[in-house]
Amino acid sequence: MAANLASSSTVTTQTAHDAVALRQVFAALTAESCPLTYNFHMHTTHSDGQLQPEALAQQAIDLSLKGFAITDHHQITGCQAAQQYMEAYQGCPSMPHLWTGTEITSRLLETEVHILGFAFDPEHLAIASYLQGSAPQGDRAQAARVISAIQQAGGIAVLAHPARYRRSADELIPAAARVGINGVETFYAYNNPKPWKPSPKETERVTQLRTKYDLLSSCGTDTHGMSLLQRL
Repeated sequence: MAANLASSSTVTTQTAHDAVALRQVFAALTAESCPLTYNFHMHTTHSDGQLQPEALAQQAIDLSLKGFAITDHHQITGCQAAQQYMEAYQGCPSMPHLWTGTEITSRLLETEVHILGFAFDPEHLAIASYLQGSAPQGDRAQAARVISAIQQAGGIAVLAHPARYRRSADELIPAAARVGINGVETFYAYNNPKPWKPSPKETERVTQLRTKYDLLSSCGTDTHGMSLLQRL
């Protein structure tokens, strides 16, 4: 299900405001921030998840999250459905903030990686072609181009689960930094523990690299199942 986009070449004031607010959140994240305060990596039935967007949004409300993002692959329709569902709660002071998000399959150092985009304007011309429901091909899949598209649309680009690829985080994070990445998913559970918690060894190394290259931190459960508190 592709997004219905009326593309523009300018970034809205609301998008700029959302991106500034999210940068502040990312700058303050800790290993304890996810999954009970923030969660920035979740999937719905609009890509490869099992939760309907409305059910995901309701769980976020029930958990009293401060903020979250739905990061369906090459889609924002799940995010849009969740936002529409949450509009019924307008005026509630404890409502979590929902940031626009997506996950885009990309190539970096001849390796498939996933880049998360947050707080972008989905109607911007630069990002529109990446939100049509399928992975980009050829040169359009190069990480530099994906990162640039997210940023041109006013958003923040983050390397997802940097210690989960064929090449190491020690190789990929510096390469991502060279092509302009804004942040890395510092806090991630690589072996799906219960209860969820960031993997200590990987978190330590990614934190070292994040600090060295002055990058923001994100966190998320990468939910594909029926609970926002686990990956599966």
